[in-house]
Amino acid sequence: MTADQYPGQAPTPEQARAELVATLNAIEDKLNVPKQMHRAKRRMIVRIATVKVERPAVFYAGVAGVAAVAGLAVWGIVRSLTR
Repeated sequence: MTADQYPGQAPTPEQARAELVATLNAIEDKLNVPKQMHRAKRRMIVRIATVKVERPAVFYAGVAGVAAVAGLAVWGIVRSLTR
């Protein structure tokens, strides 16, 4: 709470409580890691779907790249285990 919000007067207790509740809710929202991960996952799904619709060549190139990296990782693990 700053003096700029209430020039010339002190905030009422109701205003101060409402501002405190809003601040605490914002802090809780930022520190809630599962909620942040869920939001990040939703944003990524929307982003991938948008790329798939707007630029299918880029999407399929990305899918091929991910498949190649996964294949190389599996190959490397199997190779190191069989030695």
